[in-house]
Amino acid sequence: MQIVRVKISNFRGIASADILLPAHAVLIGDNNVGKSTLLEAIDLCLGPDRLNRNPPIEEHDFHLSRYLSEKPSAAADNAEASANAGAESSSSLENPIIEIELTVSGLSEEQRDHFSDNIEWWNPHTQTLYDGDAEGLDEAAALPAIRVTFQGRYDEGEDDFTGKTVYSRSIAEDEIPSSFSKRDKQKCGFLYLRTLRTGSRALSLERGSLLDIILRLKELRPRMWEETIQELKALDVATNPDLGISGVLESVAKAMKKYVPKEWGTNPHLRVSNLTREHLRKVITAFIATGEGDHAAPFFRQGTGTINMLVLALLSQIAEDKQNVIFAMEEVETAIPPYAQKRIVHELRSLSAQSLVTSHSPYVLEEFALEETLILSRNADGLLTRATVQLPESVKPKRYRQEFRQRFCEGLLAGRVLVAEGATEASSYPAVARRLAELNSTAYSSLEALGITVIDAGTDSQLAVMAKLYRDLGKRVFGACDRQTDEAKAAIEAEVECLYMHDEHGFEDLVLGNTTQAAMERFADLVEWPPHLLQKFEGNPKANLFKALMDLFLWAKGGWSAADFLAQCNEDEIPKFLKDACIDLKARCSPEDSSTDPDQSDADGVADAA
Repeated sequence: MQIVRVKISNFRGIASADILLPAHAVLIGDNNVGKSTLLEAIDLCLGPDRLNRNPPIEEHDFHLSRYLSEKPSAAADNAEASANAGAESSSSLENPIIEIELTVSGLSEEQRDHFSDNIEWWNPHTQTLYDGDAEGLDEAAALPAIRVTFQGRYDEGEDDFTGKTVYSRSIAEDEIPSSFSKRDKQKCGFLYLRTLRTGSRALSLERGSLLDIILRLKELRPRMWEETIQELKALDVATNPDLGISGVLESVAKAMKKYVPKEWGTNPHLRVSNLTREHLRKVITAFIATGEGDHAAPFFRQGTGTINMLVLALLSQIAEDKQNVIFAMEEVETAIPPYAQKRIVHELRSLSAQSLVTSHSPYVLEEFALEETLILSRNADGLLTRATVQLPESVKPKRYRQEFRQRFCEGLLAGRVLVAEGATEASSYPAVARRLAELNSTAYSSLEALGITVIDAGTDSQLAVMAKLYRDLGKRVFGACDRQTDEAKAAIEAEVECLYMHDEHGFEDLVLGNTTQAAMERFADLVEWPPHLLQKFEGNPKANLFKALMDLFLWAKGGWSAADFLAQCNEDEIPKFLKDACIDLKARCSPEDSSTDPDQSDADGVADAA
């Protein structure tokens, strides 16, 4: 079983979405873009226990928290209201509803029999529902599927929120849509594993815990409730006279006899509790030995990493008993070392018919193929869209895999990207922005605070190529480079929001040619000079400081020498071009915090400095 399509309307931050899903996928994107919301939407449709909450949704589940229609105000002109009354349809006054539709394909034979009356057909080639006649099914290679829809709304009569899941096609065909029941959902085998909640109740017997799911899948009903309750009822507490409690209770009993018949109340004593089955479900938990001794502690007191690996072990048990299962898991990497992250991904993929994970880890991302890596983005109107990585011709799959962690991953996970010409620029721009923010936080911000990640294009010839890759994924892209030809400049500018191009021969010339003697001398005293440069300058690089620092920067090109120099400068020692670039980036990415410094106007022309 596989979810092939998700359509969402009016749910949380998503005003609308129509997302196609592969068999296995990693969902990535900026924070608050809608990754968890997408999984929550699926859970509303397929989660067996999701609708047991009362109410199943709340006001903040509606997009912009709007769950009431915008009805005409009482102050509206009576004549105008009367004239428009006939033209206005009643639907225009209906309260907004949350609507989530899933198309689920890849049904097993058992599932086909169970859902037989509601089977539709999905064409995997066109990725649409098949709407032709029966004779064309084989030719279209259509697969049996079901569509289910969750609808949530505010009920004014009950002054409460309601929600239910129904078969989608019955909405139009039947007067009362056919309910998609809890038993139907259990047939789908959808498991939603939230990072913070899954481990905390994994080995308890609470309803919906992983251990409870395993017991239900094995059709085991532990007959321990009655026996345990009877044993606890018979257990008296603090009967030892030396404790003094039993004596107090006996005196209470004697006092009672003075006022009421003995059958009203006699023989008071302490017992554990008036436990019920539900109490036991919440308090019974597994204990696990910690270390080599016999001491055991509750499983949820173990380390976070241990708990997450325990969750993985339980998942494998679930999948073994229910082969056609769909796993959705948030933040696979939480408190897990890289090798274990990869192991979890492999297990999820091998144990399930479909796995959907969210992640910010390069070790997780590189375990998914390009077509399985879904980059989610959401515009200001709440439209959620997905994109996949389309490599340009100059970037071969082998290079993409080899350089994934160093060159590609950060850009995929960020919302804003500064593509730099080379390693020197890639290390220097974050360093100078951070230094300026320390010196003058009103005028400047670090690139990290602006949500900008810096990517090394490798060479100036690859700058436009890399910029296009990220722009096509919906990122905001900026560029930084040395002086280019008019043709190369035009090619780069076509792919970026703004190009920061200076007019010097190289970045080293920009830095050393636009700083102060004091800054260079201070850095010369801080740096550990390599032996070959000490020999070249006869043990005294400061005698020809500009040339010595230029040789040092060029010798360490691609390293951190230029970045380290900028990180120790004062504001007036940093080249104006770099200051203007940082001001402009802040104005573009955080306009409400931008400085009103009079020099800021100079940043408008930073891209054209020549």
